[in-house]
Amino acid sequence: MPQWLLPEGAGLAARQLVEGTMAPIVVLDAQLRHLYVNPAWVRASGVPATAFLGRTLGEVLPDLHSPDDVLFEVLADGQPREATISGTTEVASPLGQRLWRAVYHRMELPEGGVCLCGIGVEISSLRRYLDDLETAHRRLALLDAAAARVGTTLDIDTTCQELVDFLAPSLADLAAVGIVEEEFTGAPPPPPGFLRLRKVRGSAPPGWEWVLHQLGGPGPYIDVPRGVATRHCLDFGRPWLGNLASDELFQKVTVDPERARIFRAAGVHSLLITPLLTAGRPVGVVLLGRAGASQPFDDNDLVTLQALAGRAAVSIDSARRYSYEHTMALELQRALLSEPRAPHPAVEVAARYLPSGRSVLVGGDWYDSIPLPDSRTLLVMGDVMGHGFQAAVAMSQYRSLLRTIAASGAAVDKILDEFDRQVAHLGLDRLATCLLALVDPAAGTCTTASAGHLPPAAARPDGSVDVLWLPAGPPIGTGLGSHEALTLRLDRGTTLLLYTDGLVERRGADIDTSVQALETVRLPADRPLDDMLDTLLAHLANGAYEDDVAVLAARLRDGCE
Repeated sequence: MPQWLLPEGAGLAARQLVEGTMAPIVVLDAQLRHLYVNPAWVRASGVPATAFLGRTLGEVLPDLHSPDDVLFEVLADGQPREATISGTTEVASPLGQRLWRAVYHRMELPEGGVCLCGIGVEISSLRRYLDDLETAHRRLALLDAAAARVGTTLDIDTTCQELVDFLAPSLADLAAVGIVEEEFTGAPPPPPGFLRLRKVRGSAPPGWEWVLHQLGGPGPYIDVPRGVATRHCLDFGRPWLGNLASDELFQKVTVDPERARIFRAAGVHSLLITPLLTAGRPVGVVLLGRAGASQPFDDNDLVTLQALAGRAAVSIDSARRYSYEHTMALELQRALLSEPRAPHPAVEVAARYLPSGRSVLVGGDWYDSIPLPDSRTLLVMGDVMGHGFQAAVAMSQYRSLLRTIAASGAAVDKILDEFDRQVAHLGLDRLATCLLALVDPAAGTCTTASAGHLPPAAARPDGSVDVLWLPAGPPIGTGLGSHEALTLRLDRGTTLLLYTDGLVERRGADIDTSVQALETVRLPADRPLDDMLDTLLAHLANGAYEDDVAVLAARLRDGCE
């Protein structure tokens, strides 16, 4: 390295520092030609140091974007600046495009003139993470939109039409839905080994209606034999993807060569089929097609369609099981008051939700249990500001967003930080409190973090209740972050209680005093969790609740690891 770059008396130490660091370092002359590159940049670029000397970045690595305009500004005014370098190098990367963030400083040469020193760090993985996060955001927004547009009634035909109208053009050029027919009233049953699908609804661009009509064939039903892609989806509950399909592949979908020719005539090049499943049982199937200049389907499309199909399947199944007199409001309430996910087998949970007063609509309270790897279960208790329909819609968005973030496996405080950041970034205009408790049966611990929520409580084996005071960070939606985690011992026989303020809050009473009132309750610790919750609610109930009440109880099962 040129000696004029080193402080006097520190040449060897500086050389060791520069050449031993993992951060790429370069020195450029006033024409942006390389005077020096350190070993870290040689390893990252896959180009020997001698190939850089006297040449610009674009001459050495033409597939890397050089921020020349920024560098000339630094040379002109001497103010350090950050710049981004992106593209591909001679070193293959599983991430494809690589990305570095670098800081450039102007340095005066002893013999006159100036040069630039750049120090960078690769952020390719972070960029990929942010891209994946953005994809998840878009998927969540799509699912939220679908929740409002699909399943608005308990009429099966209406629900299927809403589904295909949403899917085309959101995810495809054409979409069709078939429902598994189990009753054959008024028609002969299908041949042995065949499964009957009732053609319900389809959606296609104007002028393409003939494609759906001819693909479906005459009559209201399609009897599907084994060996067909559609039947495979229904039998095994897994989607089927055929991108840039050949005629042979199309025939696996239709069995009829004539229908394969219809696909070709319409310019359809890719198909995606997924079953409509509820409780592991198929109720129907969705077929999507892309044509012309549309891109083939990718993994994100597959995941999104499966999520949409899951929601649609619930609506379709509900339409089969319930009468038309159920209103949309009651259906929304039933969906939002669904039980939390099943925890890990080593953890048992029970929950209660009580709306305030005589309300028939769920408010902003929610709870959840999310099974995670390594036998862990994440317990969630949250409360969105407000009450009624708008708070319920916001609660559903927040719960879905938190589930997506929790799947990353991050620590509970980091989950709350990211949850807070995303809610603030998305512009969701309702603050929320949230309490997370990560139960680890193997370690016998519970790690908690709070975003402005009331502290959890622990019901001991002797029936006494202790409030577990912990640091309460800022609520969700402020964008402030800085939540703290606290790990507690969770002995077998101890029940963890998470709740919203409606359980303890009383008009005119200090909230801390109200929370401490929990410690006056004695619970039947040796009884089922449902009995414990009934006792808790009976002890604290005082007529109609002034606010919605949500309670979640969890404890370790005996003999499970």
